Amino acid sequence: MSEETTIDTAELGEKIVGVLKTIYDPEIPVDIYELGLIYDVFVNEDNEVKILMTLTSPNCPVAESLPAEVEEKVKSLNAVKDAEVEITFDPPWTQELMSEEAKLELGML
Repeated sequence: MSEETTIDTAELGEKIVGVLKTIYDPEIPVDIYELGLIYDVFVNEDNEVKILMTLTSPNCPVAESLPAEVEEKVKSLNAVKDAEVEITFDPPWTQELMSEEAKLELGML
């Protein structure tokens, strides 16, 4: 068996989070993971990934490009067979969803 087939979903999930932390909201100097825009990451046995995420607002200027960027970057991981991003506004994003690190970075703590 190759290394790729033995990667477990938890390990792959960590790699996906690593990729998500390289994607930034263009208006806020914090990555989308720390901002709390990623609601869930699902990985099935076939290493197909589904990401449930939101945007800071429905009129976000990157509403089209950001989900595509997330999908492309996650698909670029060798172990990922396919990736799909679903946008939701339920629940709507609030500053409460931000990590302590993000709040600190933005001078909110």
